[in-house]
Amino acid sequence: MLLGIVAGLITCALWGLTFIAPRAVAPLTAWDLTIARYGVFGLACLLLMADRRFRPVGMAPARLLTGLLLGGAGYVGYFISAAFAVQLAGAAVPPVIIGTMPVFLAIIANIRDRSASWKALTLPLTLIAIGVTIVNAATIGAADVADTPSILRGVLASSAALVIWIAYGLANAAVMRSADAPAGLQWTGLQGIGAAIGSLLLLPLASFDVANTASASEIASFVVWALVMGLAGSWFATWCWVIASRRLPLALAAQLIVAETVFGLAYGFMFEGRFPSPAEAIGVIMQFAGVCSAIAVFSKPAKLVQVSQQS
Repeated sequence: MLLGIVAGLITCALWGLTFIAPRAVAPLTAWDLTIARYGVFGLACLLLMADRRFRPVGMAPARLLTGLLLGGAGYVGYFISAAFAVQLAGAAVPPVIIGTMPVFLAIIANIRDRSASWKALTLPLTLIAIGVTIVNAATIGAADVADTPSILRGVLASSAALVIWIAYGLANAAVMRSADAPAGLQWTGLQGIGAAIGSLLLLPLASFDVANTASASEIASFVVWALVMGLAGSWFATWCWVIASRRLPLALAAQLIVAETVFGLAYGFMFEGRFPSPAEAIGVIMQFAGVCSAIAVFSKPAKLVQVSQQS
């Protein structure tokens, strides 16, 4: 279990870079970075597949399609939904909705797998929910209110992103915990190719004109961030998440995802050169405490055995 927890936290630390990467590549846009990021992700997977060990050989067609769809919908579909949500409702509303994902995913996973008692999960889920609420309430309080129709459309887009992420988590965990689960790097490679194919849909949104006027240092910064996000934030992070999904109950892995927000906020504070506000600090501490509490719940084998016997 320890390896799964470490892998999950590494994933969240790398995924947390998504909170600052689009801001670091200006004047190029988040669309440009996404296309480049998933292009690098897919290319890295294709290069690895030059070695037969990394090819998805022997997989059933349905399993191959699932891997490609998880990469295309789980990565690109999620990003498109989240990006439109921010455009329509501003930066404050989408995190409130999408930020509930770890709680919903943990509840759904525990209903399905019954990997821990509801009494044991009450404390970590409550701490995480309160922490997410505090952080996002502070964000909303400082944000400008857009027009109502736009906010409603933004809520729908945020809900779509939430559903996509939950579906990704459930499907990925189901494959990884199946009796005939594929090798981690093979499964990562399939998702990388799917993400690269899906990113082609964003080409009409690329800012080619800005790329022509950007300075050499800005282009160099963009290339570095594209490589970091493609290789570390996508390929390596996905591989780590595959390991976590294989070794951890989904009800625990889902709660670990809260660490992505914690890392993202920490990176954001460093990027902006400021300390968190009291509300942000309290919210982050409560989320961190919730994750630690969840790890403690699932680190007690005796309780797990007792729960499985009662199911």
